[in-house]
Amino acid sequence: MWQRFQRFGVSAAAALLSACLAAVPSWAWAQAGSAAATPLRVMTHSSFDLPKPLLARFEQEAGVKLQLIQGGDAGEMLNKLILSQAAPVADVVYGIDNTLLPRALASGILAPFPHVVGSAAQRPALARMADTAGPDGVVGGLVPINYGYVNLNIDKAWFAQKGLTLPKSLQELSSPAYQGLLVVPNPATSSPGQAFMLATVAGMGEQAAFDWWARMRANGVKVVKGWSEAYYTEFSRNGGSRPIVVSYATSPAAEVFYSKEKISASPTANVFLPGAVFRQVEGAALLKGASPAAQAAGVKFIEFLRSTPVQQALQTRLWMYPAEPGTPHHAVLQHAQEPKHFEAVPLRVLTDQAGSWQRRWTQVVIK
Repeated sequence: MWQRFQRFGVSAAAALLSACLAAVPSWAWAQAGSAAATPLRVMTHSSFDLPKPLLARFEQEAGVKLQLIQGGDAGEMLNKLILSQAAPVADVVYGIDNTLLPRALASGILAPFPHVVGSAAQRPALARMADTAGPDGVVGGLVPINYGYVNLNIDKAWFAQKGLTLPKSLQELSSPAYQGLLVVPNPATSSPGQAFMLATVAGMGEQAAFDWWARMRANGVKVVKGWSEAYYTEFSRNGGSRPIVVSYATSPAAEVFYSKEKISASPTANVFLPGAVFRQVEGAALLKGASPAAQAAGVKFIEFLRSTPVQQALQTRLWMYPAEPGTPHHAVLQHAQEPKHFEAVPLRVLTDQAGSWQRRWTQVVIK
């Protein structure tokens, strides 16, 4: 998401660097200082974006040479890793989220995280990869790095101009008063689109959810390939005709952060309707096939992702919330309130049903 909006200034990132060493446990740098840096191939989704000085400092202090490989959106990235597992193209992956976790586990591409006392895979996390995880949030070697909420965003000015009240439920959203107002990313090609679909199923139940989607089709819901098209092309805030869009709880904060004029309130707002909020958790993991040296470097990198400087930077680079407890929030996140309730799908159910739900959604909404 946003690139998950725009670029965070290098000068602001540089201010974080002095804390880097103190924020990472000393054991994580145990092999640093060797004459030759260990090469480490890291596959990420296309929204991965950390300040270059921060990455350079990690390389220097950890004795690691990073090769960052963008794999497209999260689903495309996972496909590439699965198809290349006989001859792995990466040693570490970042960006597999909880909606993709069943496929990652079934493929067998993830390596167990070594037992290192005090590591990110041992410490508590603010979000778990699945309901089966313990306090550390780890499932199948996938360590939680950040989390966010997929939900509805609205264009405040559009609703004020039209004098239309906001819907109070998904059922109300399917009424004639809101005909042709919603744009959603396709769950088959978009992770936030899939997350929103899962929220509706978890919140309303399968049959009621697909009945609702059928009503939304009749009510003029627009489906586009991905989040960027939904937000930047179809959303009325950006010149489109749709004042309601599936986006993220952090989107209003990003609008404030990147506004050309200094503003104290966001022009957009979150609408947290029951059955329309899903918590998306992104993780990092070692991949099978990595050499012992690359695996050791990968452990350092995952620890780096959970360090205070990175956990702070990702808030205004990836527009996600930090998974590391105690991480200070950026002031702009006051415009990115977290919902009090969100929908969740147990890992077992997600494993068994996600594919069929996606196919059923396509039949109901597209065909």
